Amino acid sequence: MYSFLRIIRFALQDIARNIGLSFMTIFVLVLMLLSVNTLLFIRLVTTEATTSIRDQIDVSIYLSLEATADEIDEVYTYIASLPEVTQATFFSQEEVLDNFRTLYHDNENILASLEELTENPLGATIVVKTKDPADYVTVIEELSIPEYETIVESKTFTDTQGAIQKIDVITTNVERFSFALTAFFAIIAFLIIFNTIRVAIYTQRIEISIKKLVGATNWFVRGPYVIESVVFSVFSVGIAISMVYISTGFLDQYLGVILGDPQFLTNYYFLHILSLAGIQFGIVFFLTLISSLLAMRRYLRT
Repeated sequence: MYSFLRIIRFALQDIARNIGLSFMTIFVLVLMLLSVNTLLFIRLVTTEATTSIRDQIDVSIYLSLEATADEIDEVYTYIASLPEVTQATFFSQEEVLDNFRTLYHDNENILASLEELTENPLGATIVVKTKDPADYVTVIEELSIPEYETIVESKTFTDTQGAIQKIDVITTNVERFSFALTAFFAIIAFLIIFNTIRVAIYTQRIEISIKKLVGATNWFVRGPYVIESVVFSVFSVGIAISMVYISTGFLDQYLGVILGDPQFLTNYYFLHILSLAGIQFGIVFFLTLISSLLAMRRYLRT
């Protein structure tokens, strides 16, 4: 226990002696962690946005006014039985007309035109949702057969697939940039920590030699630098987590309008803060520990 307390004291002394390098080490580690959290936020937001867009995609199948009830039932049963279809909703002529009036309730010209008609000009409609947007093409092709030419009047595909593809492209490019930025900061952090330890060891080479002469083990000499790795990890993770948590409230003001959840990032970060902090601490501690041990190998041999 006494040896452990001495190791802690030596570690704190080393940090105080090289306060400038210690500060720069923590600063670079914080930047690396912020880039990691940025990558996480990008993944969360784009996944949520893509899911939201996918949920809004559907294909509307407009049935002919001359189609009989049996023919309509046949088409509906066939569509609902397709393996790609997750939901098929049938709207009668009256429901389609009511929905049309609701949609154009503020357009007096359209409503006046409807009043002049003696019959409902709109046919029944089937709205279909599938497991994947690419499956809508399959559904449309399945209905493009001679047997249904007189029953199915037209098919419209709400083509937001293009928007999803654009989001995927943007997400991929931003993730690549964020990953490269994270790797860059990781390399810089490794080099700074490596040189910080080398400078500290060089300035204390005589003290290390004396420790070795009086019987100190290599692990006793390494101990202070392992403690420094813990200190750097705790401070950098604590600062980064605090900054990220504060920034979630600011970002949610803008993302809430798009995603429909005014506290999307805040809630996610609050629920996962312990696991995120633990994982980030493990990454930073591993990085600092490896760089410290590598920096010391040369001096422990002498």
